[in-house]
Amino acid sequence: AGGMLEVHLMIERPERQVSEFVRAGAHSVTFHAEATAHIAYTANLIRESGACVGVAINPGTPAGALAEVAGAVDVALCMTVNPGWGGQPFIGHSLEKLQRVRALVGEAVAVEVDGGIDAETAPSCREAGASLFVAGSAIFHARDPAEAYMAIVRSLTAT
Repeated sequence: AGGMLEVHLMIERPERQVSEFVRAGAHSVTFHAEATAHIAYTANLIRESGACVGVAINPGTPAGALAEVAGAVDVALCMTVNPGWGGQPFIGHSLEKLQRVRALVGEAVAVEVDGGIDAETAPSCREAGASLFVAGSAIFHARDPAEAYMAIVRSLTAT
């Protein structure tokens, strides 16, 4: 009751499976632009299935990969580490890319960051245009996960 299930797919040819994830209960499905030659088609399948659409881009992928689908997505995910394993350090030049992504997709689209997000990196990401923050290792590898989470929240709400 009151929850939202977001699915972040890291699979090749996601257009083959996105509808199944929505049918299984996903409210939002994010796929990687690099994983398909059919970004617009995949985004449309997700939307037609009744879910919100997210498109992720890896650190080596130019922000322009989102240009043709910017008006068709709800979330633009800018990976700030190379996906596949946790605990990697934040890639510093991602901040410049975040600014380009934000300018490209406009204010109506959520810009999400994932990778190396903690109380130190989150505020800079917010300033660069991020509005959704994914933190894994910073919370789950901490001695006190609740305090680690709250430290990130405090860093984002500090004036």
